[in-house]
Amino acid sequence: MSLYRLLYSGVAVRLDAERAHLLAMRLIRGVAAVPVLSDAVRATLGRRPDRPVHVPGLRRPVPGVLGLAAGMDKDASAVLGMDMLGFGFVEVGTVTAHAQPGNDRPRLWREPQLRGLRNRMGFNNDGAAATGRRLRALRRTRRGRSVVVGANIGKSKVTPLSEAVADYETSAREVARWADYLVVNVSSPNTPGLRDLQAVESLRPILRAVAGAADETAGRAVPLFVKIAPDLADDDLDRVADLVLELGLTGVVATNTTISHDLGPGGLSGDPLRGRAVAVVSRLRSRLGPGTTIIGVGGITTPDDARAMVAAGANLLQAYSAFIYEGPAWPGRMNRALAP
Repeated sequence: MSLYRLLYSGVAVRLDAERAHLLAMRLIRGVAAVPVLSDAVRATLGRRPDRPVHVPGLRRPVPGVLGLAAGMDKDASAVLGMDMLGFGFVEVGTVTAHAQPGNDRPRLWREPQLRGLRNRMGFNNDGAAATGRRLRALRRTRRGRSVVVGANIGKSKVTPLSEAVADYETSAREVARWADYLVVNVSSPNTPGLRDLQAVESLRPILRAVAGAADETAGRAVPLFVKIAPDLADDDLDRVADLVLELGLTGVVATNTTISHDLGPGGLSGDPLRGRAVAVVSRLRSRLGPGTTIIGVGGITTPDDARAMVAAGANLLQAYSAFIYEGPAWPGRMNRALAP
C-alpha cells in the first residue's frame, strides 16, 4: 500500500491522467499474460473469499461482491488482469455500435482534493464488434470462462436520437452471447443528448429491443440492467424503477457520474458521489422490492462505505475511482473484508 502511494505521488501524478491510465492498463495486461506471475498475484493481492455471492437474476455466483465499473476496461482487453487483482466481476465498455475516438483531449482529470475523477471521454472505444471478438476469444480459455463479465453498451455519437433503438440493438447482438449480463447506459453526460433517453417514453423501446436482440443472439435469457444518473429527480427514479418492473429487467446500475459540480467539463466520480449514490440505491430498493438486483456504484473506498451501500439495498457493488487512488491490492482486500 505504501509502495503504491509512493509510486502514485512520485510518478503517476506527474503524468497526464489518461496517459497514466493507458500505461497502467498495459502493465495489468502484461502481468496477466505471464502464467506463473499472474498466478502469484492472484493468490496474494487478488485473493478473494472462498464463498461466492449469489445474486437474483444472474445465472452463476460471483466470487466477490465488489466488481470493476465500466469505463476502465473499455474494449475488454484487460478482463483477466482485473480478475487477477481480485475484482469479483468485470464490466467492460461502454461500447458503441460504431467505433469512435471519443472527445478531444484533455478529457480525464484527477481531483485529488476530493478523491475523485472527472472525465469527458465520450465513449472512446473500438466498437461493439471488436469487443465481441475479444470476449469470444476470452471465453475460449478456461480462465476466461471463469470470469463473470458484464458488457455495458451506449449510443454512438454519430447516431441521431431518433435511431438510438437500432444502435443499441446492434451493440447487443455483437456482445450478448459472450456476456453474463448487459447494461444499457443512457446516463453518461459526455454524449450529447444521451441523458434524454432516461425518460421512460424513450427508454422503454430501447430496453425492449436490447432484451429481444440479446436473448435471440445468445439463445438464452441474458440478464439486463439499465444504468442511471445520480442527477435524476426522485420522481424520475420512481418512473425508471416502475419501468424495470414492467419489463422484468434484472436490475439497475446506480449510479453514473454526476454533473452537479463546478470543476469544469465532464462527469465527476469518487467520494463526492457517495451520499447521493446511497440515497438513489435506497429509493430504488424501496420502489423495486426485494427481487430486483441493484448494483451500487459511487464513492466506495472503505469497507464501511461498501456496507452502507449494501444496507441501502445494493446486491453488488462496483468501483473505479478508489482503485486509482488505493492501488492494485485494494479490490482483493475489499472483497475479503466484505465476505459474508
